[in-house]
Amino acid sequence: MTFITSKLKDLNENRHQNSLSSANLSETFNSSSPLVTRFRFEVNEVIRHMRSKIWGQDEVLDGIEEMLNIVWTDITEENRPLYVALFLGPTGVGKTEIVRVLSEAIHGNAEAYCRIDMNTLTQEHYAAALTGAPPGYVGSKEGNSLFQKEKIEGSYSKPEIVLFDELEKADDQVIYSLLNVMDNGILVMTSGEKVINFRNAMIFMTSNIGAKEIISYASKSLKYRLRKLFWFLRPSNWRKTEQDFLRSIVLSQLERRFSPEFINRFDDIFVFQWLKQDALEHILDLNIQAINRRIQKYNCTLQLDESARKFLIKKGFDQRYGARFLKRAIRKYIEVPLAAKISKRLHQDHPVQFIAKIKDGNLILFESTQETP
Repeated sequence: MTFITSKLKDLNENRHQNSLSSANLSETFNSSSPLVTRFRFEVNEVIRHMRSKIWGQDEVLDGIEEMLNIVWTDITEENRPLYVALFLGPTGVGKTEIVRVLSEAIHGNAEAYCRIDMNTLTQEHYAAALTGAPPGYVGSKEGNSLFQKEKIEGSYSKPEIVLFDELEKADDQVIYSLLNVMDNGILVMTSGEKVINFRNAMIFMTSNIGAKEIISYASKSLKYRLRKLFWFLRPSNWRKTEQDFLRSIVLSQLERRFSPEFINRFDDIFVFQWLKQDALEHILDLNIQAINRRIQKYNCTLQLDESARKFLIKKGFDQRYGARFLKRAIRKYIEVPLAAKISKRLHQDHPVQFIAKIKDGNLILFESTQETP
């Protein structure tokens, strides 16, 4: 009887303990305590920072915001990377820059991400640069790789960022060596002795695939004018926009270049838009701010008047080449004469402001202390 009494007592205690646990669990869910997540970044602050630096790509930024909300709540699949996205579109529209700005917003450093330039991996045997040399080859025991393990696995409180830039330029064998990374977030080095874990990383890949076709379209070649006409004549495309037409060009080139099994492993595929003139206005401001930070050590500042702004936008606007064309215009018309003027006052310590204005059709830098004609 003692044995049976003891068992019944233990059973009753277990039931009581289970009921307490259920009550506590219910109290936890019904309480007004804030949501707790392991990640220590604010989605709103990250997006606000990105929108102040990236212009003309609202659709992409909206997608990034949705992704960050999922990552922050920590409800992504446990056996995959946090996120895998592909950025497509013309050159100079901000595909790489958006990753740098995201890194700056989350980690406080625009270079705090692991970047792999795929244009350096153009041959089949370069797959060893990612996965290590096979057994029996030189370097197989070391397990060396281009991947920076500390920037991929990172810390528990912040997601890491990995960028594969100019994806289309790498050899197919290099690209398909990434399938397991995209699928299960684990890269086992060829030697089998080293593993790199991507499950705390957001993976971004960029590609200029379709850029030649877009340039041909921007040049208004007869071929693409006819192609556009026939595309819009289809009833299914009557309500679509020119941006939809460009997206169809890029995605068709993507499907020709990569296999369905590779494309299917992306969580999102974004096609970046051409930069329009109003976006260049903001990009010009960002570039002038950057120049002012660089010349601050010489006690100098730079200011553009409205005529100079219009001049630079006109000279720097080329739909085919995006923001890089504007940067070339800034270098030619601002940085070159600015460097010449600063070099003449290296031994002067009084502050000076350079004002860019248009005179006789040319952009001239005047010092604010001198009389401007």
